[in-house]
Amino acid sequence: MLIRTRLDELAELGQPLHLALGVFDGVHIGHQAVISRAVKAAKREGGLSGVLTFDPHPIRVIAPEKAPASLLATLNHKAEIVRDHGVDLFIPLHFDTAFAQQTATEFLHQLTIAPVRTLAVGEDWRFGHGRHGDVEFLKKATLTHGFQLEAVAPVMIDGDRVSSTRIRQAIRDGNLAGAEKMLGRPHSVSGIVIEGRKLGRQLGFATANVATGDIQVPPDGVWAVRVRLNDGRKIHGVSNLGVRPTVDGTNRLLETHFFDFAENLYGAEIDVEFVQFLRPEKKFDSIESLREQIAVDCQKARQLLDSPSPQQI
Repeated sequence: MLIRTRLDELAELGQPLHLALGVFDGVHIGHQAVISRAVKAAKREGGLSGVLTFDPHPIRVIAPEKAPASLLATLNHKAEIVRDHGVDLFIPLHFDTAFAQQTATEFLHQLTIAPVRTLAVGEDWRFGHGRHGDVEFLKKATLTHGFQLEAVAPVMIDGDRVSSTRIRQAIRDGNLAGAEKMLGRPHSVSGIVIEGRKLGRQLGFATANVATGDIQVPPDGVWAVRVRLNDGRKIHGVSNLGVRPTVDGTNRLLETHFFDFAENLYGAEIDVEFVQFLRPEKKFDSIESLREQIAVDCQKARQLLDSPSPQQI
């Protein structure tokens, strides 16, 4: 998948472009409906399908007091997800106060210098200074800029619109089955493996510490997990999400012990999928008690992950 970070780079690609536009936090099934229109147009008419998005989330620049505390995916994770949906081109535009002042007309003019043949958006998507750009604006622009507009209705589940806000709440509540239904895939957290205090190694269970940043995580506790490495390999493990009270931890951390795996992953970005909650985090009376419980956790996680279809609880 090609990656471009500026609008003025798009014309240089020399191919017709079919673009899905939006923030796409989490790339849930509603977002996927928009993206699929661009992918289908590219297959039908020729050229490149692309996703144009913004980083950071525009609301964090325009109205930070209203911004969500947590997001559903890092930029790299978002790129991986859209690539898996058949997208040829990923365009993450840097969003800052100067960008926020750009009018809808100015933005569209810069975008359509390239040979844009399709624009796919959610039917309520707005853009440009003052949010003056909308579907009606784009419909009129098709006459002067020569692109086809695909305005996609929201996707509904159980009578409610699928949204990143609903998904974040489901994850906070530990309702990962509900989150998975809206995401169209299991919820996972992508992050960089950082060096820790190596306490897990001293306990006989070496762990990879993942910096989760501001990504939405489920409730604290011990989880059976599946992990995708940056080379595509998938392995099983058990994760502790929390502050590690037995060893006087203070900062929230995601620590993952991999089964039958001992490679050095420092600096690598991995993707941790939360499969099933095993138990709440607790403070043990001794390190030995903690070690014994970790062994029990690992055994239970192995059994769950090796079963045909582990169920989230």
